[in-house]
Amino acid sequence: MKDHVRIAFFDTKPYDRNYFEAGARQEEFSDMRFEFSFFESKLNPATAALAKGHEVVCAFVNDKLDAKTIEALSAGGVKLIALRCAGYNNVDLQAVWGKIHVVRVPAYSPHAVAEHAAALLQTLNRRIHTAYNRTRDGNFTLTGLVGRDLYGKTAGIIGTGKIGKILATILHGFGMKILLDDLYPDQAFAQSIGGEYVSRERLYAESDVISLHCPLTPENKYMINAETLKLMKKSAIVINTGRGGLIDTKALVDALKNGKIRGAGLDVYEEEDQYFFEDKSMEPIRDDVLARLIQFPNVLLTSHQAFLTEEALGEIARVSLDNVRRWKKGEPQINEICYRCVDAGKASSCAKTTEGRCWAESKH
Repeated sequence: MKDHVRIAFFDTKPYDRNYFEAGARQEEFSDMRFEFSFFESKLNPATAALAKGHEVVCAFVNDKLDAKTIEALSAGGVKLIALRCAGYNNVDLQAVWGKIHVVRVPAYSPHAVAEHAAALLQTLNRRIHTAYNRTRDGNFTLTGLVGRDLYGKTAGIIGTGKIGKILATILHGFGMKILLDDLYPDQAFAQSIGGEYVSRERLYAESDVISLHCPLTPENKYMINAETLKLMKKSAIVINTGRGGLIDTKALVDALKNGKIRGAGLDVYEEEDQYFFEDKSMEPIRDDVLARLIQFPNVLLTSHQAFLTEEALGEIARVSLDNVRRWKKGEPQINEICYRCVDAGKASSCAKTTEGRCWAESKH
């Protein structure tokens, strides 16, 4: 007898449908019967009612999982939120705790994101985007396209999880000196690539390339700001494939406008939920900061596409469906998010390590 579960997908694109439907047909899920409902709408308090009658909601990075949304989902019978992404800064941790379990995909293809960061860097450094647009217009001049050798330059990697380590390895392969920053330094890794863990201030001051690969938390919001930008070289290129809120975009615009840094390669933007993943080409951009940002010739902005490879999409679908299967069968939730329930005063100790779940539905 197969276990049956209904899943409501929000902010759905054609590739989501394709990869999840293909994933559900894999042999490892032969004991499950998934029933999918795909909605193009983003999840928020106004659209949460669409999930009524579904046990599971599958959400993405720009879905709004605040207290009102959680209340509506819970009232509609939703018991599990399966995030098809790694970050969960859009989740109200206190609102979901004790009501709806939340699982995520902590790693899908770290190579996809790291390689995209390297692509942003290479494109900016050699001004390939400018050259491409010129030659399409029949302009074959080279004036203004002078780049710099990456060999011998210094790269600063903030956040040395899987993605940060892969990018550090790639840039080490270019012959760059590698400076690292992380709350939990991996000295063995640093030694393997001839890198060095240093203070954040030294990394800012000495790096020609600064790439961000850390989650967005209250502690590191706007870690790139007016003061830290002042510490950087004028030759510095900032790369962000993490979360938009890591950078104070207004401060970044001021630094670019005044020539304080050389450029920025961004796959994320702090107010991206209003624009990213949608076609806004026939509408004026009403976000003045975003409009100014994309006008700079030394800024390359992509629409949160670093994850978008065949391998990553397949793994996102597989892990998401496995998270749902584990929940349905009462197995340990290895990818459940940390609700910080002890810090919030809701629990005396963390039960995930001993019980496999942070809390049980029968107790609430």
